[in-house]
Amino acid sequence: MDKAYDLGIRYFDTAPGYGMAEQLLIDWAKRKSNDAIEIATKWGYTYVADFKQDAKVHEVKEHSISKLNEQWETSKALLPNLKIYQIHSATLDTGVFKNQAVLNQLFALKNEHAIQIGISVSGANQLEILKTALNVEVEEQQLFDVFQVTYNIFDQSLGSIAQKMVGQNKKLVIKEALANGRIFTNEKYPHYAAAYEMLNELAKKYGVGVDAVALRFCLDSLPTCKVLSGAATEAHLMDNLKALKFEWKEEELAMMKTLAVNPGAYWTARKSLEWN
Repeated sequence: MDKAYDLGIRYFDTAPGYGMAEQLLIDWAKRKSNDAIEIATKWGYTYVADFKQDAKVHEVKEHSISKLNEQWETSKALLPNLKIYQIHSATLDTGVFKNQAVLNQLFALKNEHAIQIGISVSGANQLEILKTALNVEVEEQQLFDVFQVTYNIFDQSLGSIAQKMVGQNKKLVIKEALANGRIFTNEKYPHYAAAYEMLNELAKKYGVGVDAVALRFCLDSLPTCKVLSGAATEAHLMDNLKALKFEWKEEELAMMKTLAVNPGAYWTARKSLEWN
């Protein structure tokens, strides 16, 4: 985080469902004491794996008013740097968009602390979730301001609705820009052979890593969005930031857009990945 800060990054995303990540950010932001730091956190998942990769259950989802109130008691320590408070992996199944107690409390937090309220979404039906969220109102005002959505060279479904959302002054934050690592050449995914060839050729041409090419695709195809890095080491971070060091031709961006796959196939493959 210090390295990212030194390199000019001021937007940080976390959640209590990410193990110790939220508490680390609470402590770090206090030490930095800089109003320019923007922090987004989430509520709705509890981390239960105790840092064991072979745990049968890693996180438990709960979109109840009691869980919201419980996790807010910790998350509010991120204020005044806390700018965005999100429902973690909002779905239609949990009924959170119809839970008036939750919606009212989020609306109250929004107004009391001058923060934006958002959601993160996942799954083959993420567009349906986004459209539902856009219609959620409290006191005749749209509740949600920020939408953290999966978008990458394989799942480009967000592109069909992004312009409409930006037109409504909604903020888009891109997650999983590296497709959980599937952008890197892997013999387990022979059906991505054409994508690997294109990515590797572009990376060689511009003297960057495949990660930078994938991130640049997100930045250029959805230019008003924030794109999360997901870097776990300084080396990852430095390589990711090379996405800002080159510009490609329009026809190359058009070529990248041909790599999109059916969202259902994308998410079926994602579910098969081992937890790491």
